[in-house]
Amino acid sequence: MTIRLTPYLMMDGTAKEAIEFYEKALGANVLFMQTFGEMPENPEFPLPEAARNRVSHATIKIGESDLMFSDTFPGQPVQNGSLVTICLSTDDPAKSKQFFEALQEGGTVVMPLQATFFSPAYGIVTDKFGVSFQIYTEGQHSM
Repeated sequence: MTIRLTPYLMMDGTAKEAIEFYEKALGANVLFMQTFGEMPENPEFPLPEAARNRVSHATIKIGESDLMFSDTFPGQPVQNGSLVTICLSTDDPAKSKQFFEALQEGGTVVMPLQATFFSPAYGIVTDKFGVSFQIYTEGQHSM
């Protein structure tokens, strides 16, 4: 089993610009980048044109460290303090569920832990201290 904590920066439409800046300033290498427009379409929730070019997820490597990014969805509020979340990754869905349930005690569930097209168990929770965690399960295991 692996467990990894990764800073996750939430931007308001500037993720591509920030990634390009970190490439130049810090020698970052882009490992993955996908826009909302490149994601599989959901007919029940048509994608607004303003969201198409925003980054839905990106990972860059700076030295030995990873840094993840996403733009917020257009119209979603961004406040100082919510720009950075911790992405807690594991390859064990049971461990993801354990972490999620423990962190939600006294906190707030932002997105329930669930299977998505990119993870067998993914959810977002803000703990009782106001720290936001994205629980991300690697691989194709079922919950």
